[in-house]
Amino acid sequence: MTGNTFGKMFRVTTCGESYSGCFRKSPDIPKELYGGLLTIVDGVPAGIRITAEDIQAELDKRRPGQSPLDSPRKERDRVYIFSGVMEDQRTTGAPVGIVVPNNDIEDIHVGQYRDYKDMARPGHAEYTFMKKYGQYNDWVGAGRASGRETVSRVAGGAVAKLILDKYGIDVIGYITESHGIKASGPITYEQAKANYRKNDINCPDLEAAPKMEEDILAVRKTGETCGGVIELLIHGLPAGLGEPVFDKLEATLAHALMSIGAIKGIEFGAGFRVADMVGSECNDEMYWDKETGRVKFYTNNAGGFLGGISNGDEVRIRLAVKPTPTVDVVQRTVDTENGTDVDLSPITRRDASLLPRIYPVCEAMARIAIVDALMQFKGYRAMEDIDEKYDRM
Repeated sequence: MTGNTFGKMFRVTTCGESYSGCFRKSPDIPKELYGGLLTIVDGVPAGIRITAEDIQAELDKRRPGQSPLDSPRKERDRVYIFSGVMEDQRTTGAPVGIVVPNNDIEDIHVGQYRDYKDMARPGHAEYTFMKKYGQYNDWVGAGRASGRETVSRVAGGAVAKLILDKYGIDVIGYITESHGIKASGPITYEQAKANYRKNDINCPDLEAAPKMEEDILAVRKTGETCGGVIELLIHGLPAGLGEPVFDKLEATLAHALMSIGAIKGIEFGAGFRVADMVGSECNDEMYWDKETGRVKFYTNNAGGFLGGISNGDEVRIRLAVKPTPTVDVVQRTVDTENGTDVDLSPITRRDASLLPRIYPVCEAMARIAIVDALMQFKGYRAMEDIDEKYDRM
């Protein structure tokens, strides 16, 4: 299996599975070492103060079992830093290593997956895993295709956040739509910050949030699940990040965010609405801001980019999140061992909606992509000899 590293200069490598360790239980092995999720962050500058508490704060956002909307799986998601940090919790410039053990890997749950391991669950990756890895595919809890894999991403994103904080760059995610129930918008950065995590679904519209939550609980009772829309705002991003051809910052962010399993669509700025506009309406006209002496824009249909390069405006991204594929509803599939059609109703733990726990994963991947782009920008700019007026405008 390849493709477990993201980034060029700021590189995050992850490993671990949903139920890793479930077959390694032994009195000779400490429970924390049965199995879990690992993250190695390469390219972290020396002197950054990183504590387990910093990373834990981000992981706690996506930890299951915190509200009626979540999966009942009880994972502590306790963080351990095991390399790259020394005296006064300062990074040394070496790779930062992070481990999060799995603790809720009971035999009863493994047995539930074993009962239908040869049946490809609709909406899951079993069929493609069987095609790619044959009889050795990880059938317990979807393995690397499980949402639990995102623990490692959030850990890496927490390190990226500490770097971005030094530059005043903030990434914030929130829910704007759940199962057709929409928040009134557009949501401003100030509104998103003021109402961040004030409800279980993390919707800044405090009137829409309880309607969303009530609907999700009603859907759960039917055995079904539902999806929605997450919005990301990137505040304080300087102009000049990204490359104009294959490595547009939009493309890098799209790669990062679309690599999250449940994300099925992405828009920047006006997104698909540009298809209904004429050119002069779509273009973001500029003006010279006399107070700051810098170029600013009247509108932000471009979502913070021009030519794939950040333009200094606020970056606004919308992400379509599919319903949790695990449902308590009979669905048609195949028994690959016997070559027959079967009806399947798996008994496993699930989230009625991924929205309350997936937005911190989106924040994390955006942060990782931005730190990587920021490092490339600063390295390239250090080699240039251009007039300082271009930095000031």
